[in-house]
Amino acid sequence: MMKNYYPGIGHVENMIELAKTSDGSFTSGKEGVEAIYTPLDKKVEFVSFADKTMCYVKSAMGYPAWYKVPEAHYEGPATAILMDLDGTSVRSESFWMWIIEQTIAKLMKNPKFELEAADEQHVSGHSVSEHLQYCIDKYCPDKTVEEARQIYFATTEYEMKEILEGRGKQGAFTPAPGLKEFLYEVKGHGIRIGLVTSGLYTKAMPEIISAFKTLDMGDPMEFYDAVITAGTTFKKGQTGTIGELAPKPHPWLYSETARVGLGITEDEKSRVVGFEDSSAGVMAIRLAGFKAVGINGGNIHASGMESLCMNQFDLLGDALPLLLGK
Repeated sequence: MMKNYYPGIGHVENMIELAKTSDGSFTSGKEGVEAIYTPLDKKVEFVSFADKTMCYVKSAMGYPAWYKVPEAHYEGPATAILMDLDGTSVRSESFWMWIIEQTIAKLMKNPKFELEAADEQHVSGHSVSEHLQYCIDKYCPDKTVEEARQIYFATTEYEMKEILEGRGKQGAFTPAPGLKEFLYEVKGHGIRIGLVTSGLYTKAMPEIISAFKTLDMGDPMEFYDAVITAGTTFKKGQTGTIGELAPKPHPWLYSETARVGLGITEDEKSRVVGFEDSSAGVMAIRLAGFKAVGINGGNIHASGMESLCMNQFDLLGDALPLLLGK
């Protein structure tokens, strides 16, 4: 029987209890294990002991990892915030899921192919390769992720060019409601802002540049105190960076933004929060040692990750009292 409170996690709700971890490393009730549980999307598994909770991050690409879930605390007012891009700062998730859908349609040579509603939590918030591998496993197991990646990046390159030339998909990159006012208010109080995305550089930068242009906010690279993306993809004739196997829900993008980009030390962590709309992002923030604020509209609820959020809001501006200590 599960308790409702565990170290590192806090109160647990809407989790599925497991008898053992999927990799066989731990069994509930043995070797000090008090409970094993997973959220509804089953992307991670938690193993709780009396004094700690471990998190097993699964990988469709075959590279899972174990992390200790650190205790996280927040005491306002904030000195810095960490912000996700897709879905939190810019409403673009539907566009990128459409790109995934187009990729699989071309891979299967089926122009009528459509993703199912149940696929949403598996094709948003993670890396491109994770999204594609999920679709291949479900819809076309005779294909490879390498084939899919070639189609994906060719499709992305074409669609981004169309958007930049005014012919592309309408409403692909829409600034989140109240984004401009929120960012100016936060900045005006001397709070540093780090932008964090699992998206590759060529995917992420046109998004935020487009949003800032729409809002007449100037150069985002001058506005943000740090911007971290998943880097560049490997392809023939181009050097890639470590971005496809280590993004959200792994902690490293948020950790690098905080420690390297914003200079946040352990002593300052309690004055920092992260904003996310995806389950993968919430997990990444928590594994990096920060409290997470959920923005409604993504897949946090469908994935069963609400209990890992300190608060949840419909709009960014609703979180200002929390940040300003009012």
